[in-house]
Amino acid sequence: MKIVTTKNELTSLVATWKADGEKIVLVPTMGCFHEGHQSLMRKGKTLGTKLVVSLFVNPIQFGPNEDLDSYPRPFEEDCRLAKKNGVDVLFCPEKNSMYSHNFQTQVSVSKVSQGLCGDKRPGHFDGVTTVVSKLFHICSPDIAVFGEKDFQQLAVIKQLVDDLDFGVKIVAHPIVREDDGLAMSSRNKYLSQDERKQALCLSKALAVAQQFVAKCHSPPSAAAVIGEAEAVLRQACCSAEYLKVVDQHTLRPCTEVTKGSIMVLAVVIGGHVRLIDNRILC
Repeated sequence: MKIVTTKNELTSLVATWKADGEKIVLVPTMGCFHEGHQSLMRKGKTLGTKLVVSLFVNPIQFGPNEDLDSYPRPFEEDCRLAKKNGVDVLFCPEKNSMYSHNFQTQVSVSKVSQGLCGDKRPGHFDGVTTVVSKLFHICSPDIAVFGEKDFQQLAVIKQLVDDLDFGVKIVAHPIVREDDGLAMSSRNKYLSQDERKQALCLSKALAVAQQFVAKCHSPPSAAAVIGEAEAVLRQACCSAEYLKVVDQHTLRPCTEVTKGSIMVLAVVIGGHVRLIDNRILC
Protein backbone atom coordinates (compact mmCIF):
# COMPACT_ATOMS: atom_id res chain seq x y z
CA MET A 1 0.00 0.00 0.00
CA LYS A 2 1.23 3.46 -0.92
CA ILE A 3 0.55 6.47 1.32
CA VAL A 4 0.13 9.66 -0.72
CA THR A 5 -0.09 13.11 0.84
CA THR A 6 -0.15 15.48 -2.15
CA LYS A 7 -2.80 16.06 -4.77
CA ASN A 8 -0.33 16.14 -7.64
CA GLU A 9 1.17 12.78 -6.71
CA LEU A 10 -2.23 11.10 -6.59
CA THR A 11 -3.39 12.71 -9.85
CA SER A 12 -0.20 11.58 -11.59
CA LEU A 13 -0.48 8.06 -10.23
CA VAL A 14 -4.12 7.76 -11.28
CA ALA A 15 -3.26 9.03 -14.78
CA THR A 16 -0.69 6.23 -15.09
CA TRP A 17 -3.22 3.65 -13.94
CA LYS A 18 -5.83 4.95 -16.38
CA ALA A 19 -3.35 4.74 -19.24
CA ASP A 20 -2.85 1.10 -18.32
CA GLY A 21 -6.59 0.47 -18.41
CA GLU A 22 -7.12 0.22 -14.66
CA LYS A 23 -10.57 0.79 -13.13
CA ILE A 24 -10.35 3.19 -10.19
CA VAL A 25 -12.54 2.91 -7.08
CA LEU A 26 -12.62 5.61 -4.40
CA VAL A 27 -13.81 5.25 -0.81
CA PRO A 28 -13.89 8.70 0.85
CA THR A 29 -13.47 8.62 4.65
CA MET A 30 -12.47 10.71 7.65
CA GLY A 31 -10.52 7.82 9.16
CA CYS A 32 -10.91 6.11 12.53
CA PHE A 33 -11.70 2.95 10.62
CA HIS A 34 -14.19 0.45 12.01
CA GLU A 35 -15.77 -2.59 10.41
CA GLY A 36 -18.17 -0.36 8.48
CA HIS A 37 -15.27 1.41 6.74
CA GLN A 38 -13.53 -1.88 6.14
CA SER A 39 -16.63 -3.33 4.49
CA LEU A 40 -16.62 -0.36 2.10
CA MET A 41 -13.00 -1.12 1.25
CA ARG A 42 -13.72 -4.79 0.64
CA LYS A 43 -16.68 -3.86 -1.55
CA GLY A 44 -14.46 -1.47 -3.46
CA LYS A 45 -11.95 -4.23 -4.13
CA THR A 46 -14.65 -6.20 -5.95
CA LEU A 47 -15.65 -3.29 -8.18
CA GLY A 48 -12.38 -2.25 -9.81
CA THR A 49 -8.68 -2.94 -10.15
CA LYS A 50 -7.22 -0.07 -8.08
CA LEU A 51 -8.62 1.07 -4.73
CA VAL A 52 -8.02 4.56 -3.34
CA VAL A 53 -9.17 5.42 0.17
CA SER A 54 -9.05 9.06 1.21
CA LEU A 55 -8.40 9.83 4.86
CA PHE A 56 -9.15 13.46 5.56
CA VAL A 57 -10.99 15.01 8.51
CA ASN A 58 -12.74 17.67 6.48
CA PRO A 59 -12.90 20.88 8.54
CA ILE A 60 -15.53 22.65 6.45
CA GLN A 61 -18.23 20.08 7.20
CA PHE A 62 -18.01 20.68 10.96
CA GLY A 63 -20.04 23.38 12.67
CA PRO A 64 -18.53 25.81 15.19
CA ASN A 65 -19.67 23.75 18.21
CA GLU A 66 -18.96 20.31 16.78
CA ASP A 67 -16.15 17.85 17.41
CA LEU A 68 -13.54 18.79 14.80
CA ASP A 69 -10.71 19.13 17.30
CA SER A 70 -11.58 15.98 19.23
CA TYR A 71 -12.48 13.79 16.25
CA PRO A 72 -10.48 10.55 16.66
CA ARG A 73 -7.39 10.28 14.45
CA PRO A 74 -5.64 6.91 15.04
CA PHE A 75 -3.43 7.24 11.97
CA GLU A 76 -1.14 4.24 12.47
CA GLU A 77 -4.08 1.90 13.13
CA ASP A 78 -5.92 3.29 10.11
CA CYS A 79 -2.89 2.57 7.94
CA ARG A 80 -2.74 -0.99 9.24
CA LEU A 81 -6.41 -1.63 8.56
CA ALA A 82 -6.28 -0.07 5.10
CA LYS A 83 -3.34 -2.27 4.16
CA LYS A 84 -5.08 -5.33 5.61
CA ASN A 85 -8.09 -4.68 3.38
CA GLY A 86 -6.11 -4.38 0.17
CA VAL A 87 -6.09 -0.62 -0.32
CA ASP A 88 -3.70 0.39 -3.10
CA VAL A 89 -3.39 4.06 -2.10
CA LEU A 90 -4.26 5.79 1.15
CA PHE A 91 -4.64 9.48 0.31
CA CYS A 92 -3.93 11.63 3.38
CA PRO A 93 -3.76 15.30 2.32
CA GLU A 94 -3.01 18.16 4.66
CA LYS A 95 -5.69 20.78 5.32
CA ASN A 96 -3.66 23.52 3.60
CA SER A 97 -3.32 21.31 0.54
CA MET A 98 -7.07 20.90 0.20
CA TYR A 99 -8.00 24.45 1.22
CA SER A 100 -5.53 27.24 0.55
CA HIS A 101 -5.64 30.44 2.56
CA ASN A 102 -7.55 32.04 -0.34
CA PHE A 103 -10.07 29.22 -0.81
CA GLN A 104 -13.45 30.75 -1.71
CA THR A 105 -15.57 28.14 -3.52
CA GLN A 106 -18.42 26.03 -2.20
CA VAL A 107 -20.48 23.36 -3.93
CA SER A 108 -24.08 23.24 -2.74
CA VAL A 109 -26.97 20.86 -3.41
CA SER A 110 -30.03 22.89 -2.58
CA LYS A 111 -33.09 20.68 -1.99
CA VAL A 112 -32.20 17.17 -0.85
CA SER A 113 -29.75 18.67 1.66
CA GLN A 114 -32.60 20.47 3.44
CA GLY A 115 -34.34 19.02 6.48
CA LEU A 116 -33.11 16.19 8.72
CA CYS A 117 -29.37 16.66 9.34
CA GLY A 118 -29.42 19.70 7.06
CA ASP A 119 -31.56 21.58 9.58
CA LYS A 120 -29.51 20.60 12.59
CA ARG A 121 -26.08 21.01 10.97
CA PRO A 122 -26.24 24.14 8.78
CA GLY A 123 -23.45 24.19 6.20
CA HIS A 124 -22.56 20.55 6.81
CA PHE A 125 -23.62 19.23 3.42
CA ASP A 126 -21.98 22.13 1.58
CA GLY A 127 -18.75 21.02 3.23
CA VAL A 128 -19.36 17.41 2.20
CA THR A 129 -20.20 18.18 -1.42
CA THR A 130 -17.26 20.56 -1.73
CA VAL A 131 -14.69 18.06 -0.48
CA VAL A 132 -16.21 15.19 -2.47
CA SER A 133 -16.12 17.31 -5.61
CA LYS A 134 -12.44 17.99 -4.99
CA LEU A 135 -11.72 14.30 -4.38
CA PHE A 136 -13.49 13.35 -7.61
CA HIS A 137 -11.36 15.83 -9.55
CA ILE A 138 -8.11 14.76 -7.87
CA CYS A 139 -8.72 11.01 -8.06
CA SER A 140 -10.87 10.70 -11.23
CA PRO A 141 -12.55 7.52 -9.96
CA ASP A 142 -14.78 5.35 -12.11
CA ILE A 143 -16.71 4.27 -9.00
CA ALA A 144 -17.11 5.69 -5.50
CA VAL A 145 -18.52 3.71 -2.55
CA PHE A 146 -20.56 5.34 0.23
CA GLY A 147 -22.29 3.79 3.24
CA GLU A 148 -26.06 3.87 3.68
CA LYS A 149 -25.85 4.87 7.36
CA ASP A 150 -25.41 8.49 6.28
CA PHE A 151 -28.52 8.19 4.12
CA GLN A 152 -29.08 11.87 3.49
CA GLN A 153 -25.42 12.30 2.60
CA LEU A 154 -25.76 9.46 0.10
CA ALA A 155 -28.78 11.17 -1.50
CA VAL A 156 -26.90 14.46 -1.65
CA ILE A 157 -23.88 12.83 -3.33
CA LYS A 158 -26.08 11.10 -5.92
CA GLN A 159 -27.73 14.43 -6.73
CA LEU A 160 -24.33 16.11 -6.97
CA VAL A 161 -23.05 13.53 -9.44
CA ASP A 162 -26.19 13.71 -11.58
CA ASP A 163 -26.30 17.50 -11.63
CA LEU A 164 -22.63 18.13 -12.36
CA ASP A 165 -22.03 15.21 -14.76
CA PHE A 166 -19.10 13.79 -12.83
CA GLY A 167 -19.30 10.45 -14.62
CA VAL A 168 -18.69 8.58 -11.37
CA LYS A 169 -20.87 5.58 -10.53
CA ILE A 170 -22.05 5.83 -6.92
CA VAL A 171 -22.37 2.49 -5.15
CA ALA A 172 -24.31 2.36 -1.88
CA HIS A 173 -23.23 -0.18 0.74
CA PRO A 174 -25.51 -1.42 3.56
CA ILE A 175 -25.16 -0.35 7.18
CA VAL A 176 -22.81 -2.51 9.23
CA ARG A 177 -23.99 -3.11 12.77
CA GLU A 178 -22.57 -4.41 16.01
CA ASP A 179 -23.91 -7.79 17.18
CA ASP A 180 -26.48 -5.99 19.34
CA GLY A 181 -27.73 -3.83 16.46
CA LEU A 182 -25.91 -0.54 17.06
CA ALA A 183 -24.90 1.01 13.74
CA MET A 184 -21.12 1.32 13.54
CA SER A 185 -19.81 4.87 13.78
CA SER A 186 -16.50 6.49 14.64
CA ARG A 187 -18.39 8.56 17.20
CA ASN A 188 -19.37 5.42 19.12
CA LYS A 189 -15.93 5.77 20.71
CA TYR A 190 -17.24 8.76 22.64
CA LEU A 191 -19.86 6.67 24.46
CA SER A 192 -19.43 5.54 28.05
CA GLN A 193 -20.49 2.00 28.92
CA ASP A 194 -23.92 3.17 30.09
CA GLU A 195 -24.34 5.48 27.10
CA ARG A 196 -23.42 2.62 24.79
CA LYS A 197 -26.36 0.61 26.19
CA GLN A 198 -28.66 3.59 25.91
CA ALA A 199 -27.64 4.10 22.26
CA LEU A 200 -29.29 0.80 21.36
CA CYS A 201 -32.58 2.70 21.43
CA LEU A 202 -31.94 3.88 17.85
CA SER A 203 -31.81 0.44 16.26
CA LYS A 204 -34.54 -0.88 18.57
CA ALA A 205 -36.88 1.96 17.60
CA LEU A 206 -36.32 1.22 13.93
CA ALA A 207 -36.87 -2.50 14.43
CA VAL A 208 -40.13 -1.91 16.33
CA ALA A 209 -41.34 0.44 13.59
CA GLN A 210 -40.54 -2.12 10.89
CA GLN A 211 -42.31 -4.88 12.83
CA PHE A 212 -45.37 -2.66 13.29
CA VAL A 213 -45.54 -2.02 9.54
CA ALA A 214 -45.20 -5.73 8.78
CA LYS A 215 -48.23 -6.52 10.95
CA CYS A 216 -50.48 -3.96 9.28
CA HIS A 217 -52.92 -5.23 6.64
CA SER A 218 -52.96 -1.89 4.85
CA PRO A 219 -50.39 0.92 4.63
CA PRO A 220 -50.22 2.56 8.07
CA SER A 221 -49.93 6.27 8.56
CA ALA A 222 -46.44 7.64 9.06
CA ALA A 223 -47.65 9.24 12.30
CA ALA A 224 -48.66 5.86 13.73
CA VAL A 225 -45.32 4.29 12.85
CA ILE A 226 -43.42 7.25 14.28
CA GLY A 227 -45.44 6.88 17.47
CA GLU A 228 -44.26 3.28 17.85
CA ALA A 229 -40.63 4.34 17.49
CA GLU A 230 -41.03 7.29 19.86
CA ALA A 231 -42.31 4.93 22.56
CA VAL A 232 -39.04 2.99 22.39
CA LEU A 233 -37.02 6.18 22.71
CA ARG A 234 -39.06 7.34 25.70
CA GLN A 235 -38.49 4.02 27.43
CA ALA A 236 -34.75 4.60 27.01
CA CYS A 237 -35.12 8.17 28.34
CA CYS A 238 -34.13 9.59 24.96
CA SER A 239 -35.80 12.00 22.59
CA ALA A 240 -35.12 12.32 18.89
CA GLU A 241 -33.48 15.31 17.32
CA TYR A 242 -35.54 14.18 14.36
CA LEU A 243 -37.59 11.05 13.66
CA LYS A 244 -39.31 10.92 10.30
CA VAL A 245 -40.63 8.61 7.61
CA VAL A 246 -39.48 9.79 4.19
CA ASP A 247 -39.31 8.62 0.61
CA GLN A 248 -35.90 7.00 0.18
CA HIS A 249 -35.28 8.73 -3.17
CA THR A 250 -36.51 12.27 -2.57
CA LEU A 251 -36.30 12.35 1.27
CA ARG A 252 -39.68 14.08 1.29
CA PRO A 253 -41.90 13.24 4.28
CA CYS A 254 -44.46 10.47 3.76
CA THR A 255 -48.02 10.61 5.09
CA GLU A 256 -48.33 6.82 4.93
CA VAL A 257 -45.80 4.00 4.78
CA THR A 258 -45.56 2.42 1.34
CA LYS A 259 -42.88 0.51 -0.55
CA GLY A 260 -39.66 2.49 -0.42
CA SER A 261 -40.48 4.41 2.73
CA ILE A 262 -37.55 4.77 5.10
CA MET A 263 -37.42 5.81 8.74
CA VAL A 264 -34.56 8.13 9.61
CA LEU A 265 -33.61 9.42 13.03
CA ALA A 266 -30.97 11.28 14.97
CA VAL A 267 -30.56 11.07 18.74
CA VAL A 268 -28.10 12.82 21.05
CA ILE A 269 -26.91 10.31 23.65
CA GLY A 270 -25.69 11.53 27.02
CA GLY A 271 -26.03 15.12 25.91
CA HIS A 272 -22.88 14.97 23.79
CA VAL A 273 -22.86 12.15 21.19
CA ARG A 274 -25.07 12.63 18.15
CA LEU A 275 -25.90 9.34 16.40
CA ILE A 276 -27.95 8.70 13.28
CA ASP A 277 -29.57 5.57 11.90
CA ASN A 278 -32.17 4.50 9.35
CA ARG A 279 -34.11 1.51 8.07
CA ILE A 280 -36.32 0.83 5.06
CA LEU A 281 -39.73 -0.03 6.49
CA CYS A 282 -41.19 -2.07 3.66
